[in-house]
Amino acid sequence: MQIEELEPQEQQKDELYEHYRFVVDPGTDLLRIDKYLFNLIRNTSRNKVQQAAKAGCILVNGKPEKQNYKVHPNDVITVLMPNPPRDTEILPEDIPLNIVYEDDDLLIINKEAGMVVHPAYGNYTGTLVNALYYYLRDQQLPDGSPVKPLLVHRIDKNTSGLIAVAKNELAQMRIAKVFFDHNLERKYWALAWGDFEEDSGTIVGNVGRHPKDRMVMTVFPEGSEQGKHAVTHWRVIERFGYVTLVECQLETGRTHQIRVHMQHIGHPLFNDEAYGGDRILKGTTFSKYQQFIRNCFALMPRQALHAKSIGFAHPTTGNFIRFESELPVDFQAVVDKWRGYVGNRPLEEE
Repeated sequence: MQIEELEPQEQQKDELYEHYRFVVDPGTDLLRIDKYLFNLIRNTSRNKVQQAAKAGCILVNGKPEKQNYKVHPNDVITVLMPNPPRDTEILPEDIPLNIVYEDDDLLIINKEAGMVVHPAYGNYTGTLVNALYYYLRDQQLPDGSPVKPLLVHRIDKNTSGLIAVAKNELAQMRIAKVFFDHNLERKYWALAWGDFEEDSGTIVGNVGRHPKDRMVMTVFPEGSEQGKHAVTHWRVIERFGYVTLVECQLETGRTHQIRVHMQHIGHPLFNDEAYGGDRILKGTTFSKYQQFIRNCFALMPRQALHAKSIGFAHPTTGNFIRFESELPVDFQAVVDKWRGYVGNRPLEEE
């Protein structure tokens, strides 16, 4: 049997998916596909496989099949599953949450900058998931089991804004498929260095780990075997001369995609330490201007990036749902300072 387990992709933390491809041996007896896959996929359950089938995440020869489908010799089976968190005990913590929306299937959270989404090395407490375990501690599924938060995507620690969290496995599977197929709307607002020549554009370039610094990403040429295909659409919202407020719409969801794509085209995000935006890249040598920038950096000691809206088909009703959030206080304060600076800029700086 040919088995191809497509790596869950450490470089693709924003898309928490496992993707498998199996080719059934010619001599294989007819067997229910849920049992067949349960025997092959590590660290899974039969119920999880069945939920994946119900969500349309199991394809046989390119066509979705139900859990009772009998596999045939030479069938090509592809499987999409949300990648479960590592086996780490998660402690509920009473941390305030800004909950934008909640129903039996999902939560939409407006995450503050500075909060890590999921416990990992160096961040085992104080995360969004720790807070959600506490918030959901008294909720139960129809079978009486506890509701646990199930991630389908992430945003960076120092990026603020909206994140969707599933409350049951079927919802997680269905939302994960929406993300994997890119059938959703995700818009971010970013403050970037420089004045863009055009009012809108598209950045296409493979995103992957930097070969010399594994903590950051880099852009490889499109068509390269390195990195993963990534597309970011952008449009100008407001110009401030030395920096520009832009809206970025993700077509794909790679780690640090907007941050590294903006750096790639010469417009690093304002105060983005990892990608060179924490220095004065545009403007004058006047001491008042330099102090103005330092004041802005102090107001928002992080990259100027906010997940402003998210929209997708509801996992149960199928209706399109969309949510928006305002800029957080620190981001809005910096935008207001730039508006004031542009309005009062001395003539000698023109």
